[in-house]
Amino acid sequence: MRYTTVLIALALASMEAQQPTELDTVAALAGEPRNISAAGVTRSEKRLMTVENGSPFDAVPNSGAPRRLVIVAGLDGDERAARATLGAIAWFKTRASRALRTQWTVSALPSADPDGVSRSRPFEFPPQKGFFDHPEQPEARYVWRWLTYQAPDLLLEIRGGDSLSRGNAPAGSLAAVVAAGHSELDAVPVVFVTARGSDGPELIQQTLKDATDRRHSPLRTALSARASREPLAIARVLADRYPQNPLVSYIPSVAWANTLRLADLTNDDGLRRKVMQQTRPWLSHEQPLFGERIALTAVAGTLIYADLAERGEQAAAELAVQGAEAALRVGANGFAQHGQGWTDDMFMMAAILARTGRMPGRERDLDHLASSLISYARRLQREDGIFVHFTDGRVAWGRGNGFAALGLMEALTSIPATHPARAELLAIFRRHMSGLTRVQAPDGMWRQVVDETGSFREESATAMTLTAMARGVRLGWLDATYRPVIERAWRALAAHITEDGGIVDVCTGTGSGPTLRFYLDRSAISGYDDRGGAMGLLAAMEMITFRNQARAIPATSR
Repeated sequence: MRYTTVLIALALASMEAQQPTELDTVAALAGEPRNISAAGVTRSEKRLMTVENGSPFDAVPNSGAPRRLVIVAGLDGDERAARATLGAIAWFKTRASRALRTQWTVSALPSADPDGVSRSRPFEFPPQKGFFDHPEQPEARYVWRWLTYQAPDLLLEIRGGDSLSRGNAPAGSLAAVVAAGHSELDAVPVVFVTARGSDGPELIQQTLKDATDRRHSPLRTALSARASREPLAIARVLADRYPQNPLVSYIPSVAWANTLRLADLTNDDGLRRKVMQQTRPWLSHEQPLFGERIALTAVAGTLIYADLAERGEQAAAELAVQGAEAALRVGANGFAQHGQGWTDDMFMMAAILARTGRMPGRERDLDHLASSLISYARRLQREDGIFVHFTDGRVAWGRGNGFAALGLMEALTSIPATHPARAELLAIFRRHMSGLTRVQAPDGMWRQVVDETGSFREESATAMTLTAMARGVRLGWLDATYRPVIERAWRALAAHITEDGGIVDVCTGTGSGPTLRFYLDRSAISGYDDRGGAMGLLAAMEMITFRNQARAIPATSR
């Protein structure tokens, strides 16, 4: 026991000294939780550091999956709560019985208010709408969402005090609101304690001893069911709901294109009719394809007409070619004429040119696409494989990386193996996927800023990245080591798509910004959202094909 006692003492001393690696000692102990991450970031850009068990979205079988204890400490800005949390985790990992470690998993946020802002203005729970860009107290929003998607069976809220005391949670506190349940969060059992820094081992022992109800919480059960849905079931829900706003843009066209894929798979004429009806104003020339000012997002929207042309819709081919001709134009700055020079352009060009490049006599579209993507990558791809959004900002925006990934994916899908640029494109793609794998969050999501652990875990970046990875494995561009990365991402994405097709935390429309703060403060939309729904549908369709291929491969060949 002496060795364990020393480890706990080292962990507590590290926390008390506020060392940069204050969680490292505890996380490095054998067992779970072991993933150091963050739940959010304060206005002063301090991270709300976490140590997480990476299985919040695992299935809850009928016969006894481990229960999840989630600890949130220091919402009062008191560092004693943080020290108690580290002591609790160290005890759990080193002194708890094997049976107890089998029955429970733990995730923890030791210091939820590192700036102490709650001392002058207490946090309000549940937070009002608007995530995660509150001008004064974003912490409450980050904590609320992180807690929800850690899927707790039991919440332990710890605040600092002069003695170890367990009591009723104060009205309006996180624990009180979670115990009562809320429209955004099903009810969860809670324990509320005040503690000294040295009380961690005792308080977690008592908490687990008293937790005699072995049922999973309603929240955990609901999230498990959501994450366990088959891709086909989610695809059906999303195809029925999206797009809600038909127009010439990549967003509805991604939804339409994947609705057609679903219709082909299920032989659903109703879905085909929906796409034809919603695209009819442009197919019939009742509405012009482009206005006087053309945006590359609209050019990308012509991808649906290329897909319809491949299915024999003669009127669509002309519109697809019109889009391709617009995508081929280059401005004086060397960027796509109708683009901005951002990573967004990589997908917007590829969405149409990769398709028209398969048309007879339009091979030049693939040549132009390949050279353009290589040029963008040389400007915007870092040595670690991750893309920055644009040249001046140098921030690794999540959806910006998704656009780069999908653009490369579309190009590699169409460009033949004999093409002189294919090898370089494939190397760019592989570096990108490797880099993104290293910054995947413990729960399987990718973030609003992919390499900033405190930024929120974002739906569209996750959907786009897993789509590109799944296509890469399926077509042999990536090896089988990516399979668990993809499956974890899919479960996390599915958990962020509600039963009726709502989306949780998709970044709002975003231009370029020069600072990290610009991207951290982009609003996250939750509810019905065409962009998030389209990308979720794309990911669901790719996962269907990915899993179908895996089922067809003999186990000995994998």
